[in-house]
Amino acid sequence: MPQIWAGVDIGKTHHHCVVLDAEGKRLLSRRVLNDESELLGLLGAVLDIDEDAVWAVDVADGMATLLINVLLNHSQRLLYIPGLAVNRASAGYRGTGKTDAKDATVIADQARMRRDLTVLQPDDEHAVELRVLTNRRADLSADRTRRINRLRGQLTTISPALERSLDLGNVGPLILLTGYQTPAALRRTGHKRLVTWLRNRHVRAAEDLATAALEAAERQHTVLPGEKITAQMIHTLAKEVMDLNGQLAEIDKLIEARFREHELAEVISSMPGIGPLLGAEFLASTAGDMSRYGSADRLASFAGVAPVPRDSGNISGNLHRPRRYHRGLQRVFYTSALISIRSCEASRRFYARKRAEGKRHTQAVLALARRRVNVLWALIRDGQCYQLELPVTAAS
Repeated sequence: MPQIWAGVDIGKTHHHCVVLDAEGKRLLSRRVLNDESELLGLLGAVLDIDEDAVWAVDVADGMATLLINVLLNHSQRLLYIPGLAVNRASAGYRGTGKTDAKDATVIADQARMRRDLTVLQPDDEHAVELRVLTNRRADLSADRTRRINRLRGQLTTISPALERSLDLGNVGPLILLTGYQTPAALRRTGHKRLVTWLRNRHVRAAEDLATAALEAAERQHTVLPGEKITAQMIHTLAKEVMDLNGQLAEIDKLIEARFREHELAEVISSMPGIGPLLGAEFLASTAGDMSRYGSADRLASFAGVAPVPRDSGNISGNLHRPRRYHRGLQRVFYTSALISIRSCEASRRFYARKRAEGKRHTQAVLALARRRVNVLWALIRDGQCYQLELPVTAAS
């Protein structure tokens, strides 16, 4: 049985630690710099009080990474309590103000009283690397989406018809916009020269793209205000999107290579709908260590694909998505379920059955995702790859 509980309110440059005894009495309150020597000093001060200590933090990554690894490297027991839970619990403590010391006290006291908090464990090196890579990819993808939206906005201001005719998710229209941005410029070039220009830049289906662009250009002969400077912005944005496409392609190669090196890669990617990217995101979120969750049910709850009841009075069976879940892990299971409906007969039949029961599309996909959690859990537990169902044939 622990004798003291150390709660740490995490900050970017400084943390605040409060230590409580078994009666909830404050034994230490200290603000420390987020620096290794300072954190080691804090560890020594806490262990001087009692070596049988339990630590708790309200952030499990990012600015808490150094503290977490210092504690785990010194074999300390470390719990995680989400910041939202800390904020809600604070309402039950005396005082209306909010300070780092109060938050640290709440964290320590909750760790002292609760038995359902997540125990933090050292991360697998593969998982850490995949988390860094997948987070970087998410940033690049978000930047690409923002620039495409800006590009569409700018293009709409000078040629709505041209914007409608171009699929800016493909590289061909982007290359076109690096050379021609206005209807007048396209008309002056003409079909033959435009096709040659696109083919010289290795654009696929150059003939079709040129035809669509010129048809859009013929629909507008009005020169709009600010067209010249807007055309320059369109050129710049198109180049930026192409550059981001290149960065995404490069990081996808890194992610796939690192994922393939993991011992569970073959098992995870054997599941229909899970490729290297979704598999890497799964490992980044879970480290492939199912013992952290204890059961498939807890993993499904963590992934946000297991509905929870919100009953009240005479109302029962009122199921909703949990408020606390890992959005990245939910994306893995939901997206892979969508893909599997198209590629796996068993998933397609399950989805069709749920739809026949009256469930909406999203509900049916979530039900499939929930089932797939059980399957993937069992595959990882047994170290076995998924076996596709063979069609039943009549006996000869």
